[in-house]
Amino acid sequence: MTLSQRSLDHVKSASFIVLLFLAWEVSCVLFGISPIVLPPPSTVISTLIVQMPALWPHILQTLLTTMVGFLLGMVIGVALGAIVGVSRTAYNVAYPLLVGFSSIPKVAVVPIFVLWFGSGTLPAILTALTTCIFPIVVNVATGLATTEPEMEDVLKALGANRSQVFWNVSLPRTMPYFFASLKVAVTLAFVGTVLSETVAANRGIGTVMMMATASFDVPLAFAGLLALALLGILLYAVFAVIEQRICGWANRKQEFAMG
Repeated sequence: MTLSQRSLDHVKSASFIVLLFLAWEVSCVLFGISPIVLPPPSTVISTLIVQMPALWPHILQTLLTTMVGFLLGMVIGVALGAIVGVSRTAYNVAYPLLVGFSSIPKVAVVPIFVLWFGSGTLPAILTALTTCIFPIVVNVATGLATTEPEMEDVLKALGANRSQVFWNVSLPRTMPYFFASLKVAVTLAFVGTVLSETVAANRGIGTVMMMATASFDVPLAFAGLLALALLGILLYAVFAVIEQRICGWANRKQEFAMG
């Protein structure tokens, strides 16, 4: 994909988002929708700008909590994914348990964390961890389990040991799966953090949104949603750039086909 094509794609994406917000704004005006029901984007953005000094500590709290839970989930997820991916026994034992745990609504887990650890930051970290860990485990295990045996056989025939096969074949083969899972997991971690903050916390965007809805300050609640969306997009973009730097070779076929 050439630079001009990439720029054109970015322009198309930005134009679609702008048109979506314009349609939202015009609909609110034409149909006379009350800001208490659905505030227009202009009101949401202005509220976010005006309230930013007060919102900033809560944004930092949510971001810090999410990143701690996400990093812990990434470490644990990679370890579990590696075990499940290389061991058939571990796959048969652990995978059903992981699927079952992932199927549990996290809103049902938050009160248990609060009961064990009290309200505050720790339950939010644990909720973010449990929310984001499953896609990491699945993708890492899939990357390791789907490594082409022919490639491993070639290296073994050349005298490579298991460690060399892992570092030269299995690990690079898994990296695209790993980064794909990170982009999904970091957005899910935000969901877990905010979910816990709405239940048992006195700081964070989730707490602000709960207080705003309780006082019928809907523009402030939407401003919190906008802040969350921007944070999610920012972190997604960061991992996408890192992925391109490390795993750019995995996208060469797609770029050739689109070029």
